[in-house]
Amino acid sequence: MPTASNSGPWLTGRRIYPQIAERLRTRITSGAYPADSVLPSEAELGREFRVARNTVRRGLAILENEGLIVTIPSKGRVVTGGRDEGTSYRYEVIAGDLRDAIKRGELAAVPSELTLRRRYSASRNTVRQALAVLEQEGLIHAVQGRGRFIRSKPSDP
Repeated sequence: MPTASNSGPWLTGRRIYPQIAERLRTRITSGAYPADSVLPSEAELGREFRVARNTVRRGLAILENEGLIVTIPSKGRVVTGGRDEGTSYRYEVIAGDLRDAIKRGELAAVPSELTLRRRYSASRNTVRQALAVLEQEGLIHAVQGRGRFIRSKPSDP
């Protein structure tokens, strides 16, 4: 685990989370956190950087949006850099299939979690993670108590 001595000067300023993202990005690209390794927990990073967990979470979200890390339920945040292009996590495969079907106009509605679990032989968490990806991309949206729906005009990510 990197120590405070090699993490650089104290984080200061109004927006700390981009600084956290930059420090972690440097560690990932330098090999301190190699591909397929699990990053320290939000709590550990919060102690190291002396910030709140929510601040750490916002910094990690930047790295996730850049595709440097991915959140895997029950495992944590994993560095993605070393995976082969052809290798995908199960939720990425499900999200890709649904994305393609939506863009081709083949889906009139988002299938239920149960239907997707059976179709892909996947866990509830895996299906939810795939659906979360599509929500972040703006292809689908959730309505509390009613389900998930395809946006009328999907925006390109």
